[in-house]
Amino acid sequence: MNGIINIYKERGYTSHDVVAKARGILGIRKIGHTGTLDPEARGVLPICIGKATKVSEILLNADKRYTANVCLGVTTTTEDATGEIIEEKPIDLTKEQIEEVVGSFIGQYEQVPPMYSALKVNGKKLYELAREGKEVKRKARKVTIYECKVVEYISPSEFVLDVKCSKGTYVRTLCSDIGNKLGTGAHMKSLLRTEVANFNLSNSITLSQLEELMKQGRVESVLTEIDKMFLDLPKLHVKTKGNNYLYNGNQLSEDLIIGDVDTNLHKKVRIYDYEGVFVGIYTIKQRSSNIYFIPQKMFLSRNI
Repeated sequence: MNGIINIYKERGYTSHDVVAKARGILGIRKIGHTGTLDPEARGVLPICIGKATKVSEILLNADKRYTANVCLGVTTTTEDATGEIIEEKPIDLTKEQIEEVVGSFIGQYEQVPPMYSALKVNGKKLYELAREGKEVKRKARKVTIYECKVVEYISPSEFVLDVKCSKGTYVRTLCSDIGNKLGTGAHMKSLLRTEVANFNLSNSITLSQLEELMKQGRVESVLTEIDKMFLDLPKLHVKTKGNNYLYNGNQLSEDLIIGDVDTNLHKKVRIYDYEGVFVGIYTIKQRSSNIYFIPQKMFLSRNI
């Protein structure tokens, strides 16, 4: 079994818990997740199975979308609802003031990672230091906020934020930074991840649903094949005589390829064997007037 299954992570599970339970359900050891979600967070957590673990980095680096409940006027140690309250302030803001500040975060900004995070300093995770009552200086990192808007008001002090952001963005820190800019402070009450690349809530399944599909022998119905991650790349096949070269990971000359590609537009292609089985991603190289295809990432190999 090779591919990606879009799991809906429920509250109370760590990302590692999801992987461990999926291993037990599927009976496969080679499984990896594609980006940590805090135990209290819910939502999209694609897991890569078998040879698809080679694409986990693509999903780790992909843009993501979240909805978060933001509570104004209350600052916590963890920047979310699990922490201890540090400070409380009264709220006297209009919706227009809130929306103006929320929108001002669109674009690149320097974000300081929270102390309660899994980032390491001198080999020790920040949250471990935080639990010891220690605070260390963290270097700000550039993150990109592509979309950021209020989609619902719960009360004068609570609203729902919809945000699309780059990898490495801490949404609870974004919520805290919004509160600081408003002058009231804030923390994140809850978090739901709604999208990772082309995986979203509508095509996600729970672990219990995965278990039921496994019993029915229908897991393949929710398995995204590896090549679906590269649909933006041209698709080429090898001729029968090129199959050995392909599966041995050799470079391929143009005379072994079926199909055309515009080398001015594309520098990488998907290569399939002569029977239509996806094998790997190749980079296009040109020497004099000759075009060659060099293996970049192989997903299948055989002793032919």
